[in-house]
Amino acid sequence: GPQFETQGNIEASLGNFDSRRLKGNITGPITDKVAYSLSGSFNQRDGYIDDIGNGEDYNARDRWGIRGELLFKPSDTFEARLIADYDEIDEACCALLNIVEDEEAGAAVAAAGGNVVSEDPFSYEVFFNDIPSNEIENAGLSLQADWDLGFATLTSITAQRTSEDSAFTDADSTDLAFISSDVNTEIDTFTQEIRLTSNASDARFDWMVGAYYFDETIEQDNQVLFGEDYRAFAGALLGDGNIAVGEAQLQGLEAASGSMPGTTFAQAGQGSTEDFQQDNQSWSLFGTVDFHVTERLTATFGLNYTEDEKDVAMDLQTTDALALVNIDQLGYNAAVLGGVGQATLNPNVTPTDVAVFAMMNPAGYAQIQQGALATAQGENNPFGELRALQIFPVFLGFPNAVEDGQSNDSDTTYTFRLAYDVNDNVNVYGTWATGFKATSWNLQRQSKPFSAELGSPPLNPVVDPFLGGQVLFTTPSSPIVDAGLFTTNLEPGTRFADPEQSEVFELGVKMKFDNVAVNVAVFEQTIENFQTTVFIEDAFVFQNADEQSTVGFEFDTTWSPIKPLTLTFAGTLLDAEYDSFPNFGPGIDISGQTPAGVAENQFSVGGNYNFRIADMGAFVRADWQYIDDSNFFDSPADQAAVAAAGYSREQNLVNASTGIMTENGVAVTLWARNLFDDEFLVGAATAVAQAGSYTGIPSQPRTYGVTVRKSF
Repeated sequence: GPQFETQGNIEASLGNFDSRRLKGNITGPITDKVAYSLSGSFNQRDGYIDDIGNGEDYNARDRWGIRGELLFKPSDTFEARLIADYDEIDEACCALLNIVEDEEAGAAVAAAGGNVVSEDPFSYEVFFNDIPSNEIENAGLSLQADWDLGFATLTSITAQRTSEDSAFTDADSTDLAFISSDVNTEIDTFTQEIRLTSNASDARFDWMVGAYYFDETIEQDNQVLFGEDYRAFAGALLGDGNIAVGEAQLQGLEAASGSMPGTTFAQAGQGSTEDFQQDNQSWSLFGTVDFHVTERLTATFGLNYTEDEKDVAMDLQTTDALALVNIDQLGYNAAVLGGVGQATLNPNVTPTDVAVFAMMNPAGYAQIQQGALATAQGENNPFGELRALQIFPVFLGFPNAVEDGQSNDSDTTYTFRLAYDVNDNVNVYGTWATGFKATSWNLQRQSKPFSAELGSPPLNPVVDPFLGGQVLFTTPSSPIVDAGLFTTNLEPGTRFADPEQSEVFELGVKMKFDNVAVNVAVFEQTIENFQTTVFIEDAFVFQNADEQSTVGFEFDTTWSPIKPLTLTFAGTLLDAEYDSFPNFGPGIDISGQTPAGVAENQFSVGGNYNFRIADMGAFVRADWQYIDDSNFFDSPADQAAVAAAGYSREQNLVNASTGIMTENGVAVTLWARNLFDDEFLVGAATAVAQAGSYTGIPSQPRTYGVTVRKSF
């Protein structure tokens, strides 16, 4: 922060992948009452993922930022700090690589003329037709003022932040032009905090009270569109690699639905256009009291009351003609024509022929109707395979007559802590605390009405077009159906995850001696209505697990066996599981399963040795970071598919550096990250429109370079 003495530094780095970094800061006085600081950074690097089709490289770095601060200190009892910052990111990022290729999906890509680097993510090579991009602008302004009132200090922190994010991805991860995604998000956030903190150092009680206000607006628009190769890919997928066979199925569906064959379904430019907005206002009142029972024993009590209100509006226009087709209805029509054709030995039955047959033979036609209805809703529907290509969910926008798009939550949380100084070197403590997290809304295309509002399953209606539209099967009654809001292929799901409540117990000891410090803690956390994210088809959605718990053990140690050598050792052991999650998906109970992304063991070991070379200071530093393997997915089927291919999230990262510093403040450091080029997957996802295939994010390969720093 700002200082009343001029000082600063500048730092430049060069590394592999043509990495170039520059950063610096300066601070000093403007007057005897006002000081400033100014810092900036610039970071560029080529990508480490090569597109062997077009020669581009992805996962590059291209970002810069600036931050300025002004410190006003007109008296010993008042100071104010004004902070402004701005940064930009404009990168070719981020690439998903194929890690598991479904045989049918892979054959369809090849038949349509596409290429993919199959199941080899650590080749760091891809075939894309679109260059992924990520553009972000962040800006912030804050003012903190502190008044020393004698008995207490009054603090006010006012902040405004904006963030604009535009991300374009080659969603299919092939060099076919068949699906792309363009997401634009703008977030505006205002916060105001006021605290009053006691100052008396020898009082029996220390206290703090405060209030916090939060106001945030999120606006997002998203387009996911088919490209010019999608029709060929869809035909190849339907025809088991034979585009002509699949094309015939598509044209048959187009003809059956009264459309012009070859011009209606799976067309370039069709897809999904989405607009979402969320307004979130919340406020809280909080306070803590430290009661010094004795000189060594302190009891702390904390209280927080929060109210959180969200107003959400969502609209989505599906222009994918195939997603809007009632395949049950078309299957019924085809089955009736076939049934009457068999009964009359006429292979070219017309709707007029069906009407005549029904009038002349009502009993026989009734049997044909029943059989056709069963066929339409079963596996023998002649158009059934086309359901796999109805990848864009039909959306019901809201607020509507049934769903108001609002949530209003409130809760009071507590903290109680006892801390005891056994002696000047050892402190033991115990803590009990509760927590609260408000409703989280699904702001993307997989947001669907709850079963309570829509019904489950709300099957599409089927009518008999040959008898003047006689209704044979109606969608079961539900609030949405009764309000006239049901549309073909609308499915139930989740709009939001309900609030979660947590409770945690922790016991710990902190020890500090002349050359060693040790901190140890054990804890147990239980969360009711745990808000988890589940990847469904092409987006993450929030869901509630009934209960999730974690028992953990943490420790960190710093030891200097000799003066120039410092060793560190830290670790976390976790036993986490879904205690109850019976409704993860239709017929899927994952109770007792470890949540995705939670590693049981994490360790880090490091060492730093300082020495001198002539009149220069020098050091050698190294550390090892280990993170145990963990599930990629909560879905048992998806996790099994990726695990069977041998992929792991286990990390063994070794970092090292060595350097010197001259007496005039110049430091030179040689460094390496991931020194031994450890390979692991950061994450995985189901491949878009390629059922059975998976994509993943490979770890960043070894990086190394030199940094020169000058302080003044």
